[in-house]
Amino acid sequence: MKKELSQKESEELLGALKARFEKNMTRHKGLEWAEIQTKLEANPEKLWSLYAMEGTAGEPDVVGQDKKTGEYIFFDCSAESPKGRRSICYDHEALEARKEHKPDNSAVEMAADMGIELLTEEQYRALQQLGNFDTKTSSWVKTPADIRKLGGALFCDRRFGHVFVYHNWAESYYGARGFRGSLRV
Repeated sequence: MKKELSQKESEELLGALKARFEKNMTRHKGLEWAEIQTKLEANPEKLWSLYAMEGTAGEPDVVGQDKKTGEYIFFDCSAESPKGRRSICYDHEALEARKEHKPDNSAVEMAADMGIELLTEEQYRALQQLGNFDTKTSSWVKTPADIRKLGGALFCDRRFGHVFVYHNWAESYYGARGFRGSLRV
């Protein structure tokens, strides 16, 4: 798969990201779009990852900046778990464990192919401070090794005004469960 955008694709993506940035200023107080765009243009592989996030309906947006590294942090900010990333199990091991009715992919593999990371539980909770996300869907989150070793995986959602963390067998998949990613630029 080509991980490079054409000039037109880059311009369209940057336009969409800028419009989303300007529409949702409460997500990134104190940050300037011009600085973010300069950083994106200097990192075409990261721009490609954002294009993949956008292409699967993730609606990526800047949610902060790492004060130590200066990196900008993008999360998927779609209201519900991204449509293009649902009906998938947790990881490749889970996918291989299914004997029948295998999903097309897994959250961990899709994220790796896109050059992004699954949100951690902590990141998911931080996202929920910026709005109400996953009120009808749920999203796989990065699962601690000790839980995964026993066959489980974690997912989160928002119901009744609260964020919940649940567990499921890693090979399970549902039409309303996908994953949200993060990218540092």
